[in-house]
Amino acid sequence: MTEVVAALIWQDDRFLICRRPIRKARGGLWEFVGGKVEKGETPEQALARECREELDIELDVGSLFMDVVHEYPDITVHLNLYNARIVSGTPKLLEHEALAWITPGEIAMYAFCPADQDILKKLSAV
Repeated sequence: MTEVVAALIWQDDRFLICRRPIRKARGGLWEFVGGKVEKGETPEQALARECREELDIELDVGSLFMDVVHEYPDITVHLNLYNARIVSGTPKLLEHEALAWITPGEIAMYAFCPADQDILKKLSAV
């Protein structure tokens, strides 16, 4: 099982989502920014690193919002989604094809990665 972390970053009543590059697995689908936890990293350190690498932002990583296990045909992931806030920088497209700030009511307008579905249900109830 692959340990993966992601950030639930709020700006007022909207949260940040990113569209995966077409060339990658699940390309073109929307997701929360994040990635794999590398050996020797805590989940919080991994999330801060991934956000620097992918969006050029610095985060304050907060509490765990939710975790899920999802089996894709090519990988099984244990995804931990953390509440987070941007402490410096403005998100830039260094890895993703697009980003958007959406409200929970707009979730249905976007095609998300399957691992995010239970998280999105919880967010819709917020």
